[in-house]
Amino acid sequence: MTQLVPADSAAIAIDLVQRDALARWRDAQPQRVQNWAASQRFEASAGQLLCVPGEDGKLLSAAVGVDVRNPIWSLALLADALPPGRYVLRGVDDAAELEPLLIGFLIGGYRFSRYSGKAPEGVELAVADAALRERVSDVVAAWSLARDLVNTPTEDMGPVQLAEIASEVAKRHHATFRVVIGDELLDQNFPAIHAVGRASHRAPRLIEIDWGDADDPAITLVGKGVCFDTGGLNMKGGDGMALMKKDMGGAAVALGLAQLVMARKLPVRLKVLIPTVENALGPDAYRPGEVINTRSGLRVEVGNTDAEGRIILGDALAYAGEFNPELVIDFATLTGAARVALGPDLPALFSDDDKLADGLLAGGRNVSDPLWRMPLWDDYLLDLASPIADLNNAGSSRMGGAITAALYLKRFVPAQQSWAHIDTFCWNAKPRPGRPQGGEAQSLRATFSYLEWRYCEQPEQRR
Repeated sequence: MTQLVPADSAAIAIDLVQRDALARWRDAQPQRVQNWAASQRFEASAGQLLCVPGEDGKLLSAAVGVDVRNPIWSLALLADALPPGRYVLRGVDDAAELEPLLIGFLIGGYRFSRYSGKAPEGVELAVADAALRERVSDVVAAWSLARDLVNTPTEDMGPVQLAEIASEVAKRHHATFRVVIGDELLDQNFPAIHAVGRASHRAPRLIEIDWGDADDPAITLVGKGVCFDTGGLNMKGGDGMALMKKDMGGAAVALGLAQLVMARKLPVRLKVLIPTVENALGPDAYRPGEVINTRSGLRVEVGNTDAEGRIILGDALAYAGEFNPELVIDFATLTGAARVALGPDLPALFSDDDKLADGLLAGGRNVSDPLWRMPLWDDYLLDLASPIADLNNAGSSRMGGAITAALYLKRFVPAQQSWAHIDTFCWNAKPRPGRPQGGEAQSLRATFSYLEWRYCEQPEQRR
């Protein structure tokens, strides 16, 4: 595995070389290294690695190309490309500049090895700054947790296991943990969560974590936890069901982000809400045409049982609003329409709060975890109209599906509540350095960057 270790004078040096500084770096090298770099066609393109052998043939030093505009992936290949050993970076001393490089290095060693047991051999980076080592390790631990949750097949990551892991995270950070299970959801007025999850042999749940000082500003994170989505009675085809273990990606992001907030001790009063279900087939499955109750009192006609994520989130968002938090952010693998519009790499951001939206977008840019803002176009609410209930869970039009889904959620958020909804994919569809095919924690670092800025660096931005 890759890891960061304290400074070590015996570590092998890696020069960080920007492409526009290649000539200067090359001229500073001995002629033997200059010749070797030329023969290896080292051009200092982002992530390009040059291993320099000594006269005995052993690795003497290395150089790697760095893209200063998007540095995070520049070192992501090192875990696989370098022989096991201890290394140290040269050419960057500033902690702010080092941080994304180190994050990329560590996450480049990520592998989901629960079943295969395969992981890169030990490549270590020596970093003198202990605080920086801790911070980077916290970020990567949260990122890796979310990836692991998404990657785990549903037989090992159902509502039971997701609640167990949430409990472990809460216990590790001395947070309060509560879970409402099965028919208790009806007793405690979470009828929509119960309706979606009641057909599964694994009972639905609402996971709740509370952490922080009562005097600090309250924020709430909500994550969609559909551990597997058959589509229900509006059953998906085989292709549509193939990746549905990742339909709890929003919960994974919320839980990973919560772990990071607690590890970094942000001055907030944190609440995490994860409605978790399996949208299963069975004699008790909820049906198209049913009208179901919700915590807010709105009655919902079920137009499509495969639009279940918004139903369970509605109860969680209504509950979140009862505590009057300063901020609510929900994360959900909610619609294919968002992927059609923006592709797999750009989560769709919805919010009526311009300052909040701008802050989240800036956070994404700062840490190379991009978001793209989409409109909450109220005219499309007509697509959610129902002749027999307050609204329908499925839009009447195939157009604007991500928008109508966000508008559905908005109906369950108190009118004056500062709220953002992130419709994310949580999956790397194609392998790239640092981003193996599989689960991804899109928007986790963007949101943390914003929260840290708002509550640590710019406290006057608080409302």
